[in-house]
Amino acid sequence: MQNIVALIAMVAFIVLLVWSGACALRAQNPLVKWGGVVLAATLAVPLSGVSALTAAGIVKQHARSAPAPDLKVEATPERIARGRAVADGFCAGCHSKSGVLSGGGDVGEDLPLPIGSFVPANLTPAGVLKHWSDGEIFRAIRNGVDARGRWLAIMSFTNAGRLSDDDTKAVIAYIRALPASGEETPDPPDRFSVLGLAMLGAGLLPDAKPVFTGVITAPPKGPTARYGRYLLSYQDCRECHGKDLSGGVPGQLPPLGPDLGIVKDWSQAQFISTMRTGVDPNGHRLDDQMPWRPIGRMDDDELAAIYLYLAGLPRS
Repeated sequence: MQNIVALIAMVAFIVLLVWSGACALRAQNPLVKWGGVVLAATLAVPLSGVSALTAAGIVKQHARSAPAPDLKVEATPERIARGRAVADGFCAGCHSKSGVLSGGGDVGEDLPLPIGSFVPANLTPAGVLKHWSDGEIFRAIRNGVDARGRWLAIMSFTNAGRLSDDDTKAVIAYIRALPASGEETPDPPDRFSVLGLAMLGAGLLPDAKPVFTGVITAPPKGPTARYGRYLLSYQDCRECHGKDLSGGVPGQLPPLGPDLGIVKDWSQAQFISTMRTGVDPNGHRLDDQMPWRPIGRMDDDELAAIYLYLAGLPRS
């Protein structure tokens, strides 16, 4: 709503500038006449561009939609346990500041430009998810659309939608079983600034992952490169380390991660130790922006699978 008011204010100011320029044209003094026209045009033209991009951003912000599947997740002990493993190794990277999924800090504060406020939601029953159906939670994870049909921008920028159907249902079962903790997340959790909307309208922000309504199946769990590939399909390693994991490139959202081909020079035990301690075999401490803590909560088979996949990548 605030951004719509800002857009209306910009349009009103543009109209005022055009009117002022028209008035200046009727002036007898050439200096007043052409000075007024030039000043009005100098201000009106760029402001018109900004308002047009902001309007395009608002349209794009409300354009995403996806159906919510009709499903009811059975909360078996095995499913809850798997959901906890996925949540600890992935969801907690954003949705937890205290070890539980009671919400994270403002992701927008870590971005280089003030494009808005983006607060990972409280996923416990203290948050709004207690009012959502299982299908609505599934849609939020898979396609970044909330129960009211609003775009969850940060969710749609991540690879959470590549979790298998079974793992997504397991996460739902787990968060349903959590005790209430923390406070409700601000509503809406994602709030673009005018700058963010203008950049969105100009195509300067990452594209949301495409809406997908098919079935995703994971390979059998085990210490295999095939399973490691699946794990990295939903982890967000490629958002920092590049699409082929050979290092981040200028123009992507920060941070720019290094080439993960370095893993080829490590043993499996060294890789697992790095993910568990945050210190690599050379004594280098991993940056806190690297979510090594949640990744390190994966079990040995999962970390071995990731290692085998990374070690098998072609050298860049």
